[in-house]
Amino acid sequence: MATKHVLAAGFDVGSAWTRCAILLLENASVKLLGHGEAPSQGWKKSRVTDQNEVAESIRAALAQAESEAEVSIGSAVFGLGGAGIASSNARGGLEIGFQRQIDQNDINKVMDRAARVQLQEDEMLLHMFPRDFAVDGRPGYRNPRGMIGSRLEVFVHLVTSSAHEHRSLVGAANQSHLLVEETVFEPVAGAYAAIMPDGREEGIALIDIGAHSTDLAVYFGEVLIYCCSLPVCGDHFTTDVAHGLLVSTEDAEWIKEQQGCAMVSLTGDNSLIEVPSANGRAPRETRRRELNMILEARAVELFEYVQKELERIGMEEVLVGAVLTGGGSRLSGMCDIADTVLSCQARIGLPVGILDWPKDIETPVWNTVAGLAMYSARLKLRAELDRRKTGIFGGIFR
Repeated sequence: MATKHVLAAGFDVGSAWTRCAILLLENASVKLLGHGEAPSQGWKKSRVTDQNEVAESIRAALAQAESEAEVSIGSAVFGLGGAGIASSNARGGLEIGFQRQIDQNDINKVMDRAARVQLQEDEMLLHMFPRDFAVDGRPGYRNPRGMIGSRLEVFVHLVTSSAHEHRSLVGAANQSHLLVEETVFEPVAGAYAAIMPDGREEGIALIDIGAHSTDLAVYFGEVLIYCCSLPVCGDHFTTDVAHGLLVSTEDAEWIKEQQGCAMVSLTGDNSLIEVPSANGRAPRETRRRELNMILEARAVELFEYVQKELERIGMEEVLVGAVLTGGGSRLSGMCDIADTVLSCQARIGLPVGILDWPKDIETPVWNTVAGLAMYSARLKLRAELDRRKTGIFGGIFR
């Protein structure tokens, strides 16, 4: 049975670039109608400093996407990340009173109790992910509906955000004449686009390496068990190159992207690169190994931070894979360093499951916005199913 055409959109409003993707949900598939990107303004160190400038970036990316798609949208799912993100575990309990069958109302009540946690002054609850349920003290149930019991407990992972940063992002979206359907922690959206459900069962981490922040999400048993923001990001690599080679930040960025590699052992001993000089002097030559030693040191530091977070939650020997996304993941050799430091297989995260996704944006920098748009499609599909109360069309959504 066919469904009506539904538009879905996602916005990745990053510190360096703002990206938008518009999808068409039709029958049992989603396809890309249009996409757009614009340089981000109004940010500093992953925090909003000028809401009006952020709104301008959103409008610029939106105009490109709507022009290509030949449609107009009024709402979208927006991504959120950076230093304002934190997470913790919590539990909720419900005394049913007598032995009976557990229903959805019981699950709703126990989830509501788990969400009643004391938050800091500038903190708001962004997500609540159930890890498992316990019935009469017996844990390990993913879905307790239909079971017989007198007490129900749930163990959840909570993701919180800076309330100020959240308000600023929503305000910028509203200034751009868009309603915010939901705000999603960006690595969660990235995992939604790049990791199939069976890939989350045995332990996998998504590492989103952005210009001004790196965010981590860890999955085990198909559910999110941990997330955080790390203090090393793409700009640190660029700054290191600028200081090490005595070049401007702009030149360092170009050298990093065009000539750099995060693993020195992949570099030829006699390979040379041309480095710009200041004050109009002629460019000079330096060994590529010098550049790559700088990049490798910072890459090792980044993944050592990841390893420390994995040790914090007891996942350092359980993780079977890592998925790298964001602009920083494009640096050659990053997967090799991740393999070595994390002792698992690492790969670049690319969006899957979207028809008509062009080759020129089949890169890790577009993975997050693809996941956000897919998240929007899922929200609208669920709303449509709730309205119609018939059929199951969620097979493509994970």
